[in-house]
Amino acid sequence: MHLLEAQLNDFSAQTRHVALIALAKLAGEGKVPCSSVAEVANMHCHTFYSYNAYGYSPSGIAWLARSRGYKLMGIVDFDVLDGVDEFLEACDLVGVRGSAGLETRIYVPQFATREINSPGEPGVAYHMGIGFTSCTVPPEAQSILADMRQRAEQRNRDMLARLNGYLDPLKLDYDAEVLPLTPSGNATERHILAAYTRAAEQRVNDPLKFWSQKLDMEAEKLAEIMANPVNFHNHLRSKLMKRGGVGYVQPGADTFPEAEEVNRLTLACGALPCAAWLDGLSDGEQAMQELLQLLMDGGVVALNIIPDRNWNIADPELKRRKVQNLYEVVSLARALDLPLNVGTEMNSPGQKLVDDFSAPELEPLRQAFMDGAYFIYGHTLLQRLAGMGYQSEWARDFFPERSQRNVFYTQIGKVAHPGADILQQIRIEMSPEDVLKLLSELCSFSL
Repeated sequence: MHLLEAQLNDFSAQTRHVALIALAKLAGEGKVPCSSVAEVANMHCHTFYSYNAYGYSPSGIAWLARSRGYKLMGIVDFDVLDGVDEFLEACDLVGVRGSAGLETRIYVPQFATREINSPGEPGVAYHMGIGFTSCTVPPEAQSILADMRQRAEQRNRDMLARLNGYLDPLKLDYDAEVLPLTPSGNATERHILAAYTRAAEQRVNDPLKFWSQKLDMEAEKLAEIMANPVNFHNHLRSKLMKRGGVGYVQPGADTFPEAEEVNRLTLACGALPCAAWLDGLSDGEQAMQELLQLLMDGGVVALNIIPDRNWNIADPELKRRKVQNLYEVVSLARALDLPLNVGTEMNSPGQKLVDDFSAPELEPLRQAFMDGAYFIYGHTLLQRLAGMGYQSEWARDFFPERSQRNVFYTQIGKVAHPGADILQQIRIEMSPEDVLKLLSELCSFSL
């Protein structure tokens, strides 16, 4: 079993597929222990197609959900849709309610002087599309996705050139030493960081002395940090790649696309533009209603939140402020009819595999979080089956108000269990009432 689970994260798609089929068969025969399904969800997990701190592939995340009993799971990767088909098919195979998305950064000219959710970068915001059903992009939007990927790669290459100059004699070849760390050539800052730390261990006689000099830090203090690889990687990234570091360049209006462009890609794919919230402390997020209304005018219909970093905090006063901000933004999202997409990211070591919705701080929000997860799964299911997702003409005809659509797709997500071939009986000629009735009957029967 352990070998099969390791093969789930192999860079070979065929190896992953064969391993998942074998594990699903063993689970069906009761030969692999799997936890009972629990009312939990993680709808924001990065895969190794951008960066996953635990090395999980889309298939690996689907199996993680199946084996741990996570009811709903969603992937999100930076600037690519490479894992969408694999993940949704894997979820079908192992019986997990799944969704797939894309994350990037945008420039918001109306907030050019205000920091939003990208620390230290006024006007720049993390932004998402959720509810994609395929990695195949319609022709009219292919250039947008290609441009996002090209921009990300150029930023990486430029950063590497600056770091190579500073870290000389330690230099990396981007094509030979960074790209091989990814399955499809979509590297991130964290891949670059991993390549540098590996190269230092292999090529430098005294890594501690080398990093002490380059980071201008006492060797004894740095040794304490290096004793914990997670802390060392975070420290190194902060010193070299983030604001003030030698590899960093302050982004401007031309660094990232604007929301309208990313939303065009998302909508062309039948998916849902989604705003992202950090913690409510920045100038931009203190004007959250203004920001959300602006983004909603451009097509945004959902809001992403990473709950754990807004309550699981040691400092009592900071925790109080962030928890209060979290409650307020959830209340605002409810008032604006924005379903929530929540998760842990998994793109930094130490991040949880799933949020603890039973924590006292999150318990009052549990239903809103779970409804959001059911909503995005419900949209994904109907869009995949019959092109009847949230953005479809079918949905708009029957539910002209977004609030009505939100309720319907949430109901679909709750009723329809995954991987049932009988769901192919759904047809676009059906009414929403007929769809819900059929799903209720078929899924109840197939259980």
